[in-house]
Amino acid sequence: MSIVSQAEQILDRVRAAGAEGDLIIDQGEALSLKAKDGALEEHKVTSSQVFGLRVIKDNRVGTAYSEAADGESLVALVDQALLNASYAAVEAHEKILANALKLETQDAQLSPIDQATVAEKIELALTIEARLAAKPMVKNVPYNGVQDSVGERRVYSTTGLEARSKARMMHCYAYALIESGDKNAMEGIGQAARRFVELDPDRLVDQAYQNTFDILQGAAIPSGKYDVIFDEEILPSLFNVFSMMFSGKSAKDGVNPMRDKLGEEIAGSKLTVRDLPLDTDGFGYALFDDEGTPAQALCLIKEGALSSLIHNSMTASYFNSASTGHGTRGPRSTLGVGLHQLEIDAGTADDAALHA
Repeated sequence: MSIVSQAEQILDRVRAAGAEGDLIIDQGEALSLKAKDGALEEHKVTSSQVFGLRVIKDNRVGTAYSEAADGESLVALVDQALLNASYAAVEAHEKILANALKLETQDAQLSPIDQATVAEKIELALTIEARLAAKPMVKNVPYNGVQDSVGERRVYSTTGLEARSKARMMHCYAYALIESGDKNAMEGIGQAARRFVELDPDRLVDQAYQNTFDILQGAAIPSGKYDVIFDEEILPSLFNVFSMMFSGKSAKDGVNPMRDKLGEEIAGSKLTVRDLPLDTDGFGYALFDDEGTPAQALCLIKEGALSSLIHNSMTASYFNSASTGHGTRGPRSTLGVGLHQLEIDAGTADDAALHA
């Protein structure tokens, strides 16, 4: 039975029970390679498939999931979700959207056919470990790997939604352990691309070594006020610490201090932050969110002022607003909100001025 037929079978049973619902079907394949002391330590091939159903009946929400795809298991999936809903509290704002869109990403762009052989990927893993291990003062390379993963998500609903996205990611990483006298440090870096040929092992090895060497030379500095320049690896981690400030769900739950600050200045006037889910250069690209709502660019902070929170359909209903296309839900999880990929508008200072 095809995926589409399985989805129809599940949703027909939901409708027959007098409920509405949406279904997520995730499929994935992955190759993982790791090297140790010049030999291949791990060669792992995995595949997965999981069905995640959300049903709403009498304003009560129930979820269930199944990794099995036989007819009996899919019937049990629906029955379990309906049973779970019968015990849930009433949630007047969570609904299945009246969305009958047909959405699909472009495989040729986001999930290109891989021309590289497994042997080439194994050779890359061995090369990365060997080159980094040969650097001065490197004791070993405890963490390294080459990965090729393909993930596909389909979202269907009782209102007619059919959405599909598929993406490939080639990933390599390496961490070096350096020892010098009584000092030691471990650090590394990773690379990601959609095509194997876009990975750059020389740059990876050089950056991993330099990152580790820089930490080895690090020392405590006196407390004080310093100007700091963050690199492209660290800056996203910094902003992630504060990501809840944009959450419409945390605002609904009463735990977001920015809930009542829309339009107010919360940062320096030079800061503008946007969420750009349709930028195909990023791995946070999304044509639609996990409810099937089309994704779109959203300005979060404009010239220092908070301009928007992110919403799914439930939080949007609560605030009498519209979904911003930031609904998150996995096959095994309930509805939430999440950012796609942030971009900070460029400033006016050049590199020389920043380092002056």
